[in-house]
Amino acid sequence: MTEPDPDATHIEQSPREAVDVVAAALVDSLDRPTSVLAARRTKPAALAGRWELPGGKVDPGETRLEALHRELAEELGVRVEVGERLTGPLPGGEWELTPPYRMTVWLARVADGIPTPLQDHDDLRTLDAASLGSVPWLETNAAIVARLAEKFAAVESDR
Repeated sequence: MTEPDPDATHIEQSPREAVDVVAAALVDSLDRPTSVLAARRTKPAALAGRWELPGGKVDPGETRLEALHRELAEELGVRVEVGERLTGPLPGGEWELTPPYRMTVWLARVADGIPTPLQDHDDLRTLDAASLGSVPWLETNAAIVARLAEKFAAVESDR
């Protein structure tokens, strides 16, 4: 018997369990990404002014992918085409955040709409490999940004 796809299962959480968060690395191309959209947080106060990949918490009864689509529509006003997961170091491929949070990240491309900071953000920037370090990323996004830099470098070396 095969394991269920963790991206397609509904999340049921209790206060003692990990809290699932989803995010998108909104790239210019799913096949050959060379830039990503960064979003500057407005809240909570401890995170305001720092940059992150857009996304948010998975609501009870939602799949991770449903949450990703909902969060990007609410925060940026866009619909996206979702690509591959950007696999993290935790079992299951998640990325470590401040406990009890863990995050699943996908590459995604805007399919409809123009990204606009509608909720939780006040600025957006498109960053290429040379400018990835030009914004103060949330510490919890640093390893993810490093993985993106590797992907961008691989695309550049293939040219």
